[in-house]
Amino acid sequence: MALFGTLFLALLAGAQAELPGCKIRITSTALELVKQEGLRFLEQELETITIPDLRGREGHFYYNISEVKVMELQLTSSELHFQPEQELMLQINNGSLGLRFRRQLLYWFFYDGGYINASAEGVSIHTSLQLSRDPTGRIKVSNVSCQASVSRMHAAFGGTFKKVYEFLSMFITSGMRFLLNQQICPVLYHAGTVLLNSLLDTVPVRSAVDELVGIDYSLLKDPVASASSLDMEFRGAFFPLADGNWSLRNQAVEPQLPEEERMVYVAFSEFFFDSAMESYFRAGALKLSLVGAKVPHDLDMLLRATYFGNIVLLSPAEIDSPLKLELRVTAPPRCTIKPSGTTISVTASVTIALVPPDQPEVKLSSMTMDVRLSAKMALRGKVLRTQLDLRRFRIYSNQSALESLAVSWEWGGGPGLGLRWAAKASPPSTGCPDFLPPPSQLIPLQAPLKTMLQIGVMPMLNERTWRGVQIPLPEGIDFVREVVTNHVGFLTIGADLHFAKGLREVIEKNRPANTRDSRAPSAPPPSMAAV
Repeated sequence: MALFGTLFLALLAGAQAELPGCKIRITSTALELVKQEGLRFLEQELETITIPDLRGREGHFYYNISEVKVMELQLTSSELHFQPEQELMLQINNGSLGLRFRRQLLYWFFYDGGYINASAEGVSIHTSLQLSRDPTGRIKVSNVSCQASVSRMHAAFGGTFKKVYEFLSMFITSGMRFLLNQQICPVLYHAGTVLLNSLLDTVPVRSAVDELVGIDYSLLKDPVASASSLDMEFRGAFFPLADGNWSLRNQAVEPQLPEEERMVYVAFSEFFFDSAMESYFRAGALKLSLVGAKVPHDLDMLLRATYFGNIVLLSPAEIDSPLKLELRVTAPPRCTIKPSGTTISVTASVTIALVPPDQPEVKLSSMTMDVRLSAKMALRGKVLRTQLDLRRFRIYSNQSALESLAVSWEWGGGPGLGLRWAAKASPPSTGCPDFLPPPSQLIPLQAPLKTMLQIGVMPMLNERTWRGVQIPLPEGIDFVREVVTNHVGFLTIGADLHFAKGLREVIEKNRPANTRDSRAPSAPPPSMAAV
């Protein structure tokens, strides 16, 4: 019974788990590029190491080593790889540090001072970054483990007391090596938990897309690392800014990332696009109203001629009033992704009316239009863009079944394919206020309606969709050489990474003001950091 209860709870938890609308996979192929940029940043950080003064006494000799500075760093052998449970592991072996410090020696009443160049060799650093989801849904470096050691040091002493310094070098270099060992890991800990986190803070989590809608890229769970990749699952849901608590339930197919050849893969489910379109629908953006001079002149004349039978029955003031053409999406559009392509289905009302000044408008006709758009996705930098193309639309009357009339048009891309229409009708009642003309009168409307949609409506849609939406990547990192692949219910984009800005540049721009000193309290005690 206990086993049955445990199994039931596990199944219930799995059923209630939120599905991601967006997934990102970073593969081991990307790590070489990340390592090159990361090592440059790490070298710059280690060059900021500050070593305390070293003072001592041997017999009658008093010495003081101060102003120790790292002049150069060479990390000749390094490896960056994913490791399950540790996320990201960096190993550096046989590195070297070039140092310069000030020497001071007092022997009885004799004094000697100056600057000395030294080198630390056999530098080994083993560090790992633990990545997790914080309470706000942001990816963070939650822990840094580190082991660092310097196997040997050499100092080129000279001057009046060269022989004395050579005698004392063992004490001096041993002390400096100990102090250097104690300083490496705190610097790495600060670089990971503070500086790298300031870079990750540039990843959008819940932000505005424009003045109407926002996007939620909250992580649904901690990143999962394997030996060859790091996978992240994001909510990937749009929402209207006026109602930030609204969310569309995700019932789409969960996107999958089966490939690992490219540096990075991004997957979007149908839910990602459906939530965007429903958010704009709820925000009241999916409508278009043309009145008077905004209605193309040829279309105005044609509509007046088409509905002449209704217009002549009106008063003179109403006959000469401006014409109004309104398109309004009546239900949230829906996206369908198949291996053959991506389509968007839209249902809208078409209202044609006269608008007399200071009087209620006179509706001439109300129709329903079903539209099918093809959508092509492209990733530019870190912005997902969409190009829409009108493929098919169908107009039918809003009247009863006995008074219904349907006319549909389809455009084909191949030779010999053109405009096709089909109609079936019962004669409309003469008393019907919304009069839809017979097929012979609708035929002249085909070309103007096509022109209006393709020239008047589609450019406005594409202007917005081509502006796109940012995907969850840090500042300074872009996608290049992307390839889009459609699957059943989702699409994937494989690409390579490109550092448009260096890590140092981005981190310095976003570094918190109170963390300019790498010796900030965020560093762990040296005794725990260095081995």
